Amino acid sequence: MTTRKFFIETFGCQMNELDSEKIAGNLSHNGLEPVGDMSQADVIILNTCSVREKAVQKVYARLGEIRGRKSHEKEVVVGVVGCMAQLEGQKIFQRAPFVNIVAGPQKGHLMSYLLDKTLKTRSPAIDMRMDDDPEPLEPSYVLRQNPWRASVTISEGCNRHCTFCVVPFNRGSERNREAHNIVREIEDLVSQGYVEIVLLGQTVNSYRDPSAGGYTFARLLRRLAEIEGLRRLRFTSPHPNDFTDDLLDVMTTSPKVCNQIHLPVQSGSTRVLRAMCRGYSRERYIEIIQNIRNSARPIAISTDIIVGFPGETESDFRDTLRLLDEVQYDCVYSFKYSPRPNTVATGLGNDLTEEEKGRRLQVLQEQQRLIQFNKNAGHVGETLEVLVEERARSKFALAGRASNNKIVNFDGPESLMGQFVKVKVTGFSANSLKGIWLQDGGENLEES
Repeated sequence: MTTRKFFIETFGCQMNELDSEKIAGNLSHNGLEPVGDMSQADVIILNTCSVREKAVQKVYARLGEIRGRKSHEKEVVVGVVGCMAQLEGQKIFQRAPFVNIVAGPQKGHLMSYLLDKTLKTRSPAIDMRMDDDPEPLEPSYVLRQNPWRASVTISEGCNRHCTFCVVPFNRGSERNREAHNIVREIEDLVSQGYVEIVLLGQTVNSYRDPSAGGYTFARLLRRLAEIEGLRRLRFTSPHPNDFTDDLLDVMTTSPKVCNQIHLPVQSGSTRVLRAMCRGYSRERYIEIIQNIRNSARPIAISTDIIVGFPGETESDFRDTLRLLDEVQYDCVYSFKYSPRPNTVATGLGNDLTEEEKGRRLQVLQEQQRLIQFNKNAGHVGETLEVLVEERARSKFALAGRASNNKIVNFDGPESLMGQFVKVKVTGFSANSLKGIWLQDGGENLEES
Protein backbone atom coordinates (compact mmCIF):
# COMPACT_ATOMS: atom_id res chain seq x y z
CA MET A 1 0.00 0.00 0.00
CA THR A 2 1.34 3.42 -0.96
CA THR A 3 2.27 5.67 1.95
CA ARG A 4 0.06 8.72 2.14
CA LYS A 5 1.83 12.07 2.07
CA PHE A 6 0.70 15.17 3.94
CA PHE A 7 1.30 18.90 3.61
CA ILE A 8 0.49 21.47 6.30
CA GLU A 9 0.17 25.18 5.66
CA THR A 10 0.17 27.35 8.77
CA PHE A 11 -1.49 30.73 9.09
CA GLY A 12 -0.98 33.03 12.07
CA CYS A 13 0.91 32.97 15.34
CA GLN A 14 3.65 30.94 17.01
CA MET A 15 0.99 28.96 18.84
CA ASN A 16 -0.35 27.84 15.45
CA GLU A 17 3.14 26.92 14.29
CA LEU A 18 3.52 24.64 17.31
CA ASP A 19 0.04 23.21 16.73
CA SER A 20 1.13 22.34 13.19
CA GLU A 21 4.18 20.54 14.55
CA LYS A 22 1.86 18.53 16.80
CA ILE A 23 -0.40 17.67 13.85
CA ALA A 24 2.65 16.62 11.83
CA GLY A 25 3.91 14.53 14.73
CA ASN A 26 0.59 12.73 15.03
CA LEU A 27 0.32 12.01 11.31
CA SER A 28 3.96 10.91 11.02
CA HIS A 29 3.62 8.59 14.00
CA ASN A 30 0.67 6.97 12.24
CA GLY A 31 2.61 6.24 9.07
CA LEU A 32 2.14 9.30 6.88
CA GLU A 33 5.04 11.09 5.22
CA PRO A 34 5.48 14.89 5.33
CA VAL A 35 6.20 16.73 2.07
CA GLY A 36 7.16 20.34 1.44
CA ASP A 37 5.17 20.69 -1.80
CA MET A 38 1.37 20.77 -1.71
CA SER A 39 1.17 19.24 -5.18
CA GLN A 40 2.78 16.04 -3.88
CA ALA A 41 0.37 15.61 -0.98
CA ASP A 42 -2.55 13.21 -0.57
CA VAL A 43 -3.59 15.07 2.58
CA ILE A 44 -3.63 18.88 2.78
CA ILE A 45 -4.13 20.51 6.17
CA LEU A 46 -4.69 24.26 6.52
CA ASN A 47 -4.01 25.30 10.13
CA THR A 48 -5.80 28.61 10.35
CA CYS A 49 -6.01 31.95 12.15
CA SER A 50 -9.02 34.15 12.84
CA VAL A 51 -7.58 37.10 14.74
CA ARG A 52 -8.54 39.39 11.84
CA GLU A 53 -10.97 39.05 8.93
CA LYS A 54 -8.08 39.23 6.46
CA ALA A 55 -6.67 36.02 7.92
CA VAL A 56 -10.02 34.26 7.40
CA GLN A 57 -10.27 35.41 3.79
CA LYS A 58 -6.72 34.18 3.11
CA VAL A 59 -7.84 30.67 4.01
CA TYR A 60 -10.89 30.82 1.74
CA ALA A 61 -8.67 32.09 -1.07
CA ARG A 62 -6.32 29.13 -0.56
CA LEU A 63 -9.28 26.75 -0.57
CA GLY A 64 -10.30 28.22 -3.90
CA GLU A 65 -6.86 27.36 -5.26
CA ILE A 66 -7.11 23.84 -3.89
CA ARG A 67 -10.59 23.26 -5.36
CA GLY A 68 -9.26 22.74 -8.89
CA ARG A 69 -6.83 20.07 -7.82
CA LYS A 70 -9.40 18.39 -5.60
CA SER A 71 -11.80 17.98 -8.52
CA HIS A 72 -9.17 16.15 -10.55
CA GLU A 73 -7.69 14.02 -7.76
CA LYS A 74 -10.46 12.32 -5.80
CA GLU A 75 -8.20 10.90 -3.11
CA VAL A 76 -6.87 14.26 -1.92
CA VAL A 77 -8.13 14.88 1.61
CA VAL A 78 -8.46 18.53 2.65
CA GLY A 79 -8.63 19.59 6.27
CA VAL A 80 -9.32 23.03 7.72
CA VAL A 81 -8.30 23.18 11.38
CA GLY A 82 -7.47 25.73 14.05
CA CYS A 83 -9.01 29.02 15.11
CA MET A 84 -10.74 29.97 11.86
CA ALA A 85 -12.29 26.48 11.69
CA GLN A 86 -13.59 26.89 15.24
CA LEU A 87 -15.04 30.28 14.35
CA GLU A 88 -16.57 29.38 10.99
CA GLY A 89 -17.66 25.80 11.68
CA GLN A 90 -20.27 24.52 9.22
CA LYS A 91 -19.97 27.72 7.16
CA ILE A 92 -16.80 26.26 5.68
CA PHE A 93 -18.81 23.57 3.89
CA GLN A 94 -21.09 26.22 2.38
CA ARG A 95 -18.13 27.91 0.68
CA ALA A 96 -15.92 24.85 0.24
CA PRO A 97 -18.10 21.69 0.19
CA PHE A 98 -15.11 19.55 -0.84
CA VAL A 99 -13.42 19.94 2.57
CA ASN A 100 -13.13 16.61 4.41
CA ILE A 101 -12.00 17.59 7.92
CA VAL A 102 -13.00 20.56 10.06
CA ALA A 103 -11.57 20.77 13.57
CA GLY A 104 -10.81 23.49 16.09
CA PRO A 105 -7.45 24.16 17.70
CA GLN A 106 -5.74 21.71 20.08
CA LYS A 107 -6.83 18.74 17.99
CA GLY A 108 -3.39 17.63 16.80
CA HIS A 109 -3.56 14.43 18.85
CA LEU A 110 -6.78 13.47 17.00
CA MET A 111 -5.73 14.25 13.43
CA SER A 112 -4.97 10.70 12.31
CA TYR A 113 -8.29 9.56 13.84
CA LEU A 114 -10.19 12.27 11.93
CA LEU A 115 -8.35 11.33 8.73
CA ASP A 116 -9.23 7.64 9.13
CA LYS A 117 -12.83 8.54 9.88
CA THR A 118 -13.34 10.62 6.74
CA LEU A 119 -11.62 7.99 4.57
CA LYS A 120 -13.77 5.18 5.94
CA THR A 121 -17.12 6.99 5.99
CA ARG A 122 -16.57 9.09 2.85
CA SER A 123 -18.16 11.96 4.75
CA PRO A 124 -16.69 14.96 6.56
CA ALA A 125 -15.03 14.41 9.93
CA ILE A 126 -15.84 17.26 12.32
CA ASP A 127 -14.57 18.01 15.83
CA MET A 128 -15.50 21.40 17.26
CA ARG A 129 -15.54 20.37 20.92
CA MET A 130 -14.15 22.80 23.47
CA ASP A 131 -13.77 21.35 26.95
CA ASP A 132 -11.58 21.59 30.01
CA ASP A 133 -9.84 18.25 29.54
CA PRO A 134 -6.14 18.97 30.27
CA GLU A 135 -4.89 15.91 28.40
CA PRO A 136 -4.34 17.63 24.99
CA LEU A 137 -1.96 20.06 26.70
CA GLU A 138 0.57 17.25 27.13
CA PRO A 139 2.09 16.62 23.68
CA SER A 140 2.38 13.01 22.55
CA TYR A 141 4.24 13.48 19.28
CA VAL A 142 5.75 16.67 17.88
CA LEU A 143 7.57 16.86 14.55
CA ARG A 144 9.87 19.85 15.10
CA GLN A 145 10.73 22.02 12.10
CA ASN A 146 13.72 23.75 13.68
CA PRO A 147 16.65 21.67 15.01
CA TRP A 148 17.85 24.21 17.58
CA ARG A 149 14.81 26.26 18.67
CA ALA A 150 11.67 24.68 20.11
CA SER A 151 8.39 26.19 21.24
CA VAL A 152 6.73 24.74 24.32
CA THR A 153 3.13 25.40 25.40
CA ILE A 154 2.78 26.20 29.09
CA SER A 155 -0.87 27.28 28.93
CA GLU A 156 -3.79 27.30 26.52
CA GLY A 157 -6.79 29.60 26.26
CA CYS A 158 -7.46 32.94 27.92
CA ASN A 159 -9.53 34.17 30.85
CA ARG A 160 -9.39 37.80 29.79
CA HIS A 161 -12.17 39.01 27.55
CA CYS A 162 -10.78 41.99 25.70
CA THR A 163 -13.69 43.39 23.71
CA PHE A 164 -11.91 43.07 20.34
CA CYS A 165 -10.49 39.57 20.79
CA VAL A 166 -11.91 36.30 19.53
CA VAL A 167 -9.31 34.02 21.18
CA PRO A 168 -11.45 32.97 24.20
CA PHE A 169 -14.18 31.85 21.80
CA ASN A 170 -11.70 29.79 19.76
CA ARG A 171 -9.28 28.40 22.35
CA GLY A 172 -11.45 28.42 25.46
CA SER A 173 -10.64 29.43 29.02
CA GLU A 174 -7.11 29.34 30.38
CA ARG A 175 -5.64 25.95 31.26
CA ASN A 176 -2.14 25.59 32.68
CA ARG A 177 0.22 22.64 32.40
CA GLU A 178 1.81 21.25 35.54
CA ALA A 179 5.27 22.71 36.03
CA HIS A 180 7.04 19.37 36.41
CA ASN A 181 5.76 18.30 32.96
CA ILE A 182 7.04 21.53 31.41
CA VAL A 183 10.45 21.07 33.04
CA ARG A 184 10.66 17.44 31.92
CA GLU A 185 9.75 18.31 28.31
CA ILE A 186 12.34 21.06 28.12
CA GLU A 187 15.05 18.92 29.73
CA ASP A 188 14.34 16.30 27.07
CA LEU A 189 14.52 18.91 24.28
CA VAL A 190 17.85 20.22 25.57
CA SER A 191 19.22 16.66 25.70
CA GLN A 192 18.32 16.41 22.00
CA GLY A 193 20.41 19.49 21.20
CA TYR A 194 17.86 22.32 21.36
CA VAL A 195 19.53 25.47 22.68
CA GLU A 196 16.67 27.99 22.62
CA ILE A 197 13.21 27.44 24.10
CA VAL A 198 10.18 29.69 23.54
CA LEU A 199 7.43 29.41 26.16
CA LEU A 200 3.96 29.97 24.70
CA GLY A 201 0.66 31.04 26.21
CA GLN A 202 -2.12 33.42 25.24
CA THR A 203 -1.22 35.48 28.32
CA VAL A 204 1.91 33.55 29.17
CA ASN A 205 2.84 35.40 32.36
CA SER A 206 -0.53 34.69 33.98
CA TYR A 207 0.68 31.08 34.33
CA ARG A 208 -0.04 29.39 37.65
CA ASP A 209 1.11 25.83 38.30
CA PRO A 210 -2.02 23.72 38.98
CA SER A 211 0.02 21.07 40.84
CA ALA A 212 1.17 21.13 44.46
CA GLY A 213 4.38 22.92 43.45
CA GLY A 214 2.41 26.11 42.91
CA TYR A 215 4.96 27.73 40.59
CA THR A 216 4.36 31.28 39.44
CA PHE A 217 5.56 32.25 35.99
CA ALA A 218 8.66 33.96 37.38
CA ARG A 219 9.52 30.95 39.50
CA LEU A 220 9.07 28.66 36.49
CA LEU A 221 11.53 30.80 34.51
CA ARG A 222 14.06 30.55 37.34
CA ARG A 223 13.71 26.77 37.41
CA LEU A 224 14.08 26.43 33.66
CA ALA A 225 17.15 28.68 33.65
CA GLU A 226 18.85 26.05 35.84
CA ILE A 227 18.72 23.43 33.06
CA GLU A 228 22.26 22.65 31.98
CA GLY A 229 22.82 23.06 28.25
CA LEU A 230 19.95 25.49 27.71
CA ARG A 231 21.35 28.72 26.26
CA ARG A 232 18.29 30.93 25.72
CA LEU A 233 14.78 31.19 27.11
CA ARG A 234 12.08 33.36 25.54
CA PHE A 235 8.36 33.73 26.19
CA THR A 236 5.34 35.25 24.45
CA SER A 237 2.99 36.97 24.86
CA PRO A 238 2.70 38.45 28.35
CA HIS A 239 -0.09 40.72 29.54
CA PRO A 240 0.83 44.04 31.19
CA ASN A 241 -1.42 43.32 34.21
CA ASP A 242 0.64 40.23 35.08
CA PHE A 243 4.05 41.83 34.62
CA THR A 244 5.38 41.60 38.18
CA ASP A 245 8.50 42.89 39.91
CA ASP A 246 9.51 39.25 40.37
CA LEU A 247 9.33 38.64 36.61
CA LEU A 248 11.45 41.73 35.94
CA ASP A 249 13.98 40.51 38.50
CA VAL A 250 14.30 37.17 36.71
CA MET A 251 14.82 38.91 33.37
CA THR A 252 17.42 41.17 34.92
CA THR A 253 19.41 38.55 36.82
CA SER A 254 19.16 35.40 34.63
CA PRO A 255 21.34 35.69 31.50
CA LYS A 256 19.59 32.72 29.88
CA VAL A 257 16.29 34.62 29.90
CA CYS A 258 16.50 36.82 26.80
CA ASN A 259 16.62 40.58 27.32
CA GLN A 260 13.56 41.20 25.19
CA ILE A 261 9.86 41.37 25.96
CA HIS A 262 6.76 41.70 23.80
CA LEU A 263 4.28 43.71 25.90
CA PRO A 264 1.07 44.41 23.93
CA VAL A 265 -0.42 47.85 24.66
CA GLN A 266 -3.06 47.98 21.85
CA SER A 267 -3.69 51.74 22.31
CA GLY A 268 -2.08 54.77 23.91
CA SER A 269 -5.44 56.21 25.00
CA THR A 270 -6.82 55.37 28.44
CA ARG A 271 -10.33 55.94 27.12
CA VAL A 272 -9.83 53.40 24.33
CA LEU A 273 -8.07 50.96 26.67
CA ARG A 274 -11.12 51.11 28.93
CA ALA A 275 -13.40 50.37 25.96
CA MET A 276 -11.12 47.47 25.03
CA CYS A 277 -11.41 46.14 28.61
CA ARG A 278 -7.63 45.85 28.86
CA GLY A 279 -7.54 46.40 32.61
CA TYR A 280 -4.85 49.08 32.73
CA SER A 281 -4.52 52.77 31.92
CA ARG A 282 -1.98 54.56 29.78
CA GLU A 283 -0.31 55.79 32.97
CA ARG A 284 -0.06 52.31 34.48
CA TYR A 285 1.43 50.90 31.27
CA ILE A 286 4.05 53.67 31.16
CA GLU A 287 4.90 52.93 34.80
CA ILE A 288 5.64 49.31 33.83
CA ILE A 289 7.79 50.48 30.92
CA GLN A 290 9.72 52.85 33.18
CA ASN A 291 10.44 50.00 35.59
CA ILE A 292 11.81 47.95 32.69
CA ARG A 293 13.91 50.84 31.42
CA ASN A 294 15.30 51.46 34.91
CA SER A 295 16.40 47.83 35.41
CA ALA A 296 20.08 46.92 35.57
CA ARG A 297 19.90 45.01 32.27
CA PRO A 298 18.91 46.67 29.00
CA ILE A 299 15.70 45.03 27.75
CA ALA A 300 14.29 45.49 24.24
CA ILE A 301 10.53 46.09 24.11
CA SER A 302 8.05 45.36 21.32
CA THR A 303 4.27 45.70 21.26
CA ASP A 304 0.98 45.31 19.39
CA ILE A 305 -1.20 48.29 18.44
CA ILE A 306 -4.69 48.44 16.93
CA VAL A 307 -5.72 51.62 15.11
CA GLY A 308 -9.32 52.54 14.35
CA PHE A 309 -10.97 50.79 17.29
CA PRO A 310 -14.66 51.80 17.51
CA GLY A 311 -14.93 55.30 18.90
CA GLU A 312 -11.24 56.09 18.54
CA THR A 313 -11.01 59.85 18.00
CA GLU A 314 -8.18 61.77 16.41
CA SER A 315 -7.16 62.78 19.93
CA ASP A 316 -7.04 59.11 21.01
CA PHE A 317 -4.90 58.30 17.99
CA ARG A 318 -2.53 61.16 18.83
CA ASP A 319 -2.20 59.69 22.33
CA THR A 320 -0.98 56.48 20.71
CA LEU A 321 1.54 58.36 18.57
CA ARG A 322 2.82 60.14 21.67
CA LEU A 323 3.18 56.78 23.38
CA LEU A 324 5.48 55.62 20.56
CA ASP A 325 7.71 58.63 21.15
CA GLU A 326 7.69 58.12 24.91
CA VAL A 327 8.38 54.38 24.98
CA GLN A 328 10.69 54.15 21.94
CA TYR A 329 9.73 50.59 21.05
CA ASP A 330 12.24 48.34 19.31
CA CYS A 331 9.44 46.90 17.18
CA VAL A 332 5.69 47.44 16.75
CA TYR A 333 3.18 45.09 15.16
CA SER A 334 0.33 47.36 14.09
CA PHE A 335 -3.03 46.58 12.54
CA LYS A 336 -6.31 48.14 11.53
CA TYR A 337 -9.21 47.17 13.78
CA SER A 338 -11.11 44.22 12.36
CA PRO A 339 -14.55 43.34 13.81
CA ARG A 340 -14.66 39.73 15.00
CA PRO A 341 -17.80 37.63 15.53
CA ASN A 342 -19.10 37.23 19.09
CA THR A 343 -16.91 40.00 20.51
CA VAL A 344 -18.31 42.93 22.49
CA ALA A 345 -16.63 45.46 20.21
CA THR A 346 -18.85 44.47 17.29
CA GLY A 347 -21.72 46.13 19.16
CA LEU A 348 -19.82 49.39 19.57
CA GLY A 349 -20.21 50.32 15.92
CA ASN A 350 -17.50 50.82 13.36
CA ASP A 351 -17.58 54.55 12.82
CA LEU A 352 -14.27 54.96 10.99
CA THR A 353 -13.93 54.30 7.27
CA GLU A 354 -11.35 51.83 6.02
CA GLU A 355 -9.62 54.75 4.35
CA GLU A 356 -9.24 56.57 7.67
CA LYS A 357 -8.03 53.44 9.41
CA GLY A 358 -5.50 53.00 6.62
CA ARG A 359 -4.32 56.59 6.96
CA ARG A 360 -3.80 56.22 10.70
CA LEU A 361 -1.97 52.96 10.24
CA GLN A 362 0.37 54.51 7.69
CA VAL A 363 1.11 57.51 9.93
CA LEU A 364 1.85 55.23 12.87
CA GLN A 365 4.07 52.88 10.88
CA GLU A 366 6.07 55.74 9.36
CA GLN A 367 6.66 57.23 12.81
CA GLN A 368 7.69 53.87 14.25
CA ARG A 369 10.00 53.16 11.32
CA LEU A 370 11.96 56.31 12.13
CA ILE A 371 12.16 55.30 15.80
CA GLN A 372 13.48 51.85 14.87
CA PHE A 373 15.97 53.35 12.44
CA ASN A 374 17.40 55.59 15.15
CA LYS A 375 17.41 52.83 17.79
CA ASN A 376 19.19 50.40 15.49
CA ALA A 377 21.79 53.05 14.70
CA GLY A 378 22.74 52.93 18.37
CA HIS A 379 23.92 49.32 18.02
CA VAL A 380 26.72 50.15 15.56
CA GLY A 381 30.05 49.20 17.08
CA GLU A 382 28.58 46.66 19.51
CA THR A 383 29.50 42.99 19.53
CA LEU A 384 26.46 40.72 19.87
CA GLU A 385 26.07 37.01 20.43
CA VAL A 386 23.94 35.72 17.54
CA LEU A 387 22.20 32.38 17.11
CA VAL A 388 22.56 31.67 13.39
CA GLU A 389 19.15 30.68 12.03
CA GLU A 390 18.92 30.83 8.25
CA ARG A 391 20.18 32.15 4.96
CA ALA A 392 19.79 35.92 4.93
CA ARG A 393 17.07 37.48 2.82
CA SER A 394 19.39 40.38 2.03
CA LYS A 395 22.69 40.40 0.14
CA PHE A 396 24.40 38.78 3.13
CA ALA A 397 24.85 35.02 3.48
CA LEU A 398 23.43 34.39 6.96
CA ALA A 399 20.93 35.79 9.42
CA GLY A 400 20.38 35.18 13.11
CA ARG A 401 19.02 36.77 16.26
CA ALA A 402 20.68 38.38 19.23
CA SER A 403 19.30 37.86 22.73
CA ASN A 404 17.36 41.13 22.34
CA ASN A 405 15.60 39.60 19.28
CA LYS A 406 17.33 41.90 16.79
CA ILE A 407 17.86 40.27 13.40
CA VAL A 408 21.54 40.38 12.44
CA ASN A 409 22.72 39.77 8.85
CA PHE A 410 26.33 38.87 8.11
CA ASP A 411 28.57 36.76 5.87
CA GLY A 412 29.84 33.32 6.88
CA PRO A 413 29.68 29.63 5.95
CA GLU A 414 26.39 27.71 6.21
CA SER A 415 28.12 25.37 8.66
CA LEU A 416 27.44 28.07 11.28
CA MET A 417 23.69 27.31 11.20
CA GLY A 418 22.47 26.58 14.69
CA GLN A 419 25.62 27.89 16.36
CA PHE A 420 26.22 30.93 18.55
CA VAL A 421 28.71 33.36 17.04
CA LYS A 422 29.95 36.86 17.82
CA VAL A 423 29.08 39.55 15.29
CA LYS A 424 30.29 43.14 15.37
CA VAL A 425 27.55 45.49 14.17
CA THR A 426 28.68 47.72 11.31
CA GLY A 427 25.40 48.84 9.74
CA PHE A 428 21.64 48.89 10.14
CA SER A 429 18.22 49.46 8.65
CA ALA A 430 14.90 50.05 10.38
CA ASN A 431 14.28 46.30 10.60
CA SER A 432 17.66 44.65 11.08
CA LEU A 433 21.35 45.00 11.83
CA LYS A 434 24.36 44.21 9.62
CA GLY A 435 27.71 43.06 10.85
CA ILE A 436 30.98 41.18 10.57
CA TRP A 437 31.45 37.68 11.97
CA LEU A 438 34.35 37.68 14.44
CA GLN A 439 35.92 34.32 13.70
CA ASP A 440 38.36 34.52 16.62
CA GLY A 441 35.59 35.20 19.15
CA GLY A 442 36.31 38.91 19.17
CA GLU A 443 35.75 41.19 22.08
CA ASN A 444 33.40 41.25 25.04
CA LEU A 445 29.72 40.89 24.30
CA GLU A 446 27.31 43.74 24.89
CA GLU A 447 23.59 43.80 25.64
CA SER A 448 21.57 46.80 24.60
